[in-house]
Amino acid sequence: MEMSAADGGLGRSAHRQRSCTVKRKRWGGLRQQWKLLGLFEIDEQHEFYSLTCMMKEGLAAASQRTIDNAPRNELSDEDYRLEVTQIHKDFTMETFAGPVFSLLRGALGVSEQEYQQSLSSSSCYLQFISNSKSKADFFLTNDKRFFLKTQNKREVKFLLSNLKIYMEHLKRFPHSLLVKFLGVHRIKVPHRRKKYFIVMQSVFYPDDRLNARYDIKGCEVSRWTEPAPEGSHIIVVLKDLNFEGQYISLERQRAWLLQQVEIDTHFLQRLNVLDYSLLLAHQPLQHDERHQSLSFASLIMRAKKSVNPGSTPTHPGISAVPGEVQEDGSTLLLSETADSYFRQSQVGVASSGGSLQTCPEHAGPGSDTAELPEFKAQNRRLLPNLKNPLYVIDGPEQRYFIGIIDIFTVYSFRKRLEHWWKRLRHPGRSFSTVSPQAYCVRLCHWVQDHTK
Repeated sequence: MEMSAADGGLGRSAHRQRSCTVKRKRWGGLRQQWKLLGLFEIDEQHEFYSLTCMMKEGLAAASQRTIDNAPRNELSDEDYRLEVTQIHKDFTMETFAGPVFSLLRGALGVSEQEYQQSLSSSSCYLQFISNSKSKADFFLTNDKRFFLKTQNKREVKFLLSNLKIYMEHLKRFPHSLLVKFLGVHRIKVPHRRKKYFIVMQSVFYPDDRLNARYDIKGCEVSRWTEPAPEGSHIIVVLKDLNFEGQYISLERQRAWLLQQVEIDTHFLQRLNVLDYSLLLAHQPLQHDERHQSLSFASLIMRAKKSVNPGSTPTHPGISAVPGEVQEDGSTLLLSETADSYFRQSQVGVASSGGSLQTCPEHAGPGSDTAELPEFKAQNRRLLPNLKNPLYVIDGPEQRYFIGIIDIFTVYSFRKRLEHWWKRLRHPGRSFSTVSPQAYCVRLCHWVQDHTK
């Protein structure tokens, strides 16, 4: 039986439709599988594929500009206000305060080359499915080292207007738990709405072996999330009520954590913000990591991450936050410092019941005897020799990942109205929308009550 050209065309059309249907089903099944895990791989079929491609291209060019122009050791007021626009084929991307974030990245031990490689690699970004009420979109680099989050104009303006204060806080308290912002950008596509986004260091990196993740606000209303079925690989970020009956067991480092949370939350109180979260995750320590003695060799390695030699940076990229200290012949100095610190910490532990206490700042910079008191006054600790040391705290049995995120919500008139409405709706119960002072105190109390 002969088939006409029209019949042949219809046959081919039906075949294409069946093929597309199969592809959609396959993609739908894969999409559902990723959604159950809390992550999507953003491939060509994904709604955010075009946006993330622009992010990659723009970030590659922005970081290349920094690589080609050696960063300065000193920041000027102009650096904080600097806006650089780079034109691409289908979009333009603006980078805000580039020198400031470049210096911070270097201080955290993140080279521009590895930053560029991670953010603009050929591998797809991952979309993180959050249970947050925020309308923001969350993306992770494929290696899960950096978080990208869309922000509205008001939030970006708030961050940039307080960037200098934020940097000064990190300089004064180098081991702060505040999220580390690594870049602020805006993408403009003709005839479309501008898209602002920020780049942050992921608190949960590396995330292998993490067996629980929590978002803590210190209250109870809407602070329960249905856990994933036991034995499943679904990623669920749990909340305050899920953590009840559990403790962060740190022993010797408990006092440090309490002090740092108090320092950071009081800083946020001064910025008049609330509704921030304490991110918390934990994983069991490996057998050889448990109850290990603090050998002098490991002490030297940890001191190298913790002690910033000299109050003024002498190397490009080394600034206030000592993620890593470059090898520059200062090993002897660090050895002596670590030895002295180790001896003093033993005395401090014995006299404080298991934790090294901070002491007042009473010695001026540049004094030989001031280094250790200043070290303690800044509430520093011996950082672990790990990839993400500022967010990692080891207890006797568990390794904890802890950081403070979402610091953009100002206690505005609208939030005050929301506070009174929630008081009427939830009498006698604690909820997130309270004054910055009450929020600060409440979160500090939560940490105190849930650590040992």
